[in-house]
Amino acid sequence: MGALLTLGQMLSVQARLQGERIGARDLERHMTFRQWEARANRLANALLGLGLAKGDRVAVLAYNRIEWVEIYAATAKAGLVAVPINFRLVGPEIRFILENSEAAALIVEAPLLGPVEEIAPGLRIGPERCIHLGAGPAPAGWCRYEGLIEAASEAAPPIEVLPEDPWCLMYTSGTTGNPKGAIRGHRGMAMLAMMTRVEFGLRRRDEALLVMPMCHANSLNFFSAFLYGGSAIGVFSRPSFDPVLCLRTLAGTGATFTSLVPTHYEMMLDSRTALEARDFARVEKLLVSSAPARAETKRAVMEMFPNSGLFELYGSTEAGWVTMLHPDEQFDQLGTVGREVVGSAPIRLLDEAGREVPDGEPGELHSCSPYAFDGYWRLPEKTAEAYRGDYLTVGDVAMRGPDGYIRLLDRKKNMIITGGENVYPSEVEALLASHPAVRDAIVIGLPDARWGERVHAAVVLREGASLTEAALLDWSRPRLAGYKRPRSVSFLRDEQVPRNATGKVLHRVLKTQLATEDGPRQDKG
Repeated sequence: MGALLTLGQMLSVQARLQGERIGARDLERHMTFRQWEARANRLANALLGLGLAKGDRVAVLAYNRIEWVEIYAATAKAGLVAVPINFRLVGPEIRFILENSEAAALIVEAPLLGPVEEIAPGLRIGPERCIHLGAGPAPAGWCRYEGLIEAASEAAPPIEVLPEDPWCLMYTSGTTGNPKGAIRGHRGMAMLAMMTRVEFGLRRRDEALLVMPMCHANSLNFFSAFLYGGSAIGVFSRPSFDPVLCLRTLAGTGATFTSLVPTHYEMMLDSRTALEARDFARVEKLLVSSAPARAETKRAVMEMFPNSGLFELYGSTEAGWVTMLHPDEQFDQLGTVGREVVGSAPIRLLDEAGREVPDGEPGELHSCSPYAFDGYWRLPEKTAEAYRGDYLTVGDVAMRGPDGYIRLLDRKKNMIITGGENVYPSEVEALLASHPAVRDAIVIGLPDARWGERVHAAVVLREGASLTEAALLDWSRPRLAGYKRPRSVSFLRDEQVPRNATGKVLHRVLKTQLATEDGPRQDKG
């Protein structure tokens, strides 16, 4: 029986079959599959030349740029494990990931050097294994990305990489407050790539425009799917979303597909009056994910892209894709996230005792597929908690209708989705509670017209303490990534905080109270 090809091996196949075809591009540069193969081999050999061994972790901190596709391919070829770091994180958050993953090397884009240099003292990664990406002077002792590639061999790396080997360690915050590393292996990613191509009807001539950060599972999954089938990959190489530029890129390049969050679509719809003459005829497939989209948003998007089908999916870093809502189902099944994707077993919705609930009743969603993650990095107890046999859960509560369509009721318990980013209240609560004036902090998401939800903190002060909203927000700024920081604060008395019989805070009750004008709120002093 033949072995399943890894993503690194699939790049070699594409370089042989269609070497002169454009394989990857960003907004400034492009390269053929043959050039991509050569540079990925060089980078893989350069990393091994730094003394890295199969299985070592390589952390990457960078904005979207074409080098991401080289790095992902190079780590796949060298048997190394990529550790993408969200570029919105601050120094202490980056330090945790580097130390927890025991990263052996670090690639950093020039504009993001600040937080890394801040935490450099005490890191186990020496400067000789730190790689400077981009223009400008590199820190003392660091390697330069292009210099490593130029000096390395173009030959295939002398490493045997097996489908069972790990390839990527994606950190996703959890309800414990600390991020957890989700291990994604070559086999699972290849299976997910093939399923994605079937589900979306992708062809070799398709081209992706990856707008979501390349450090996110969304872009990693579509990177894998498009590479696996020999389709071109475009990277939206900007540190933040520019709706006008995105529209121009979709109109002016060969992109046939992109994946965006509802906020992105809203921003593009607001900008379209300046682009009425643009032709979006080549765009055939659009995906909305990471947060629910309103019906009026969907209708407006379909009007702006008349030749495109609109897909909506639900998934997670751990499970991959779980359900899909197809273009012909958008309005017949509005409010649902569709049904199981191809290649997966029927979803199970379980009660607290592990029994399946009947249709119309809420239950914790469990999925089973051949492309689920391989477990949490060095957290066997958390991995065990996530599984019931072959079925995986990330704690989402859902309900199934009589026709099999799934409706999400609560995203990862009390998770907040703001502009497509996942924020876990417990992590923010722990940080706010470390302020000397704060006795208790409860973090919830409140409705926001632009971002879907904004992070809101309800704070109980220590007796005799005084604190203003502005002071607390200023204090949190260097301690939390921008998307995690509260945008507003309520100061409450302890008796105003809704709790159950065991004293646990009822986040959803508080959210309902604070979302109304007459909800509990005190003066901020």
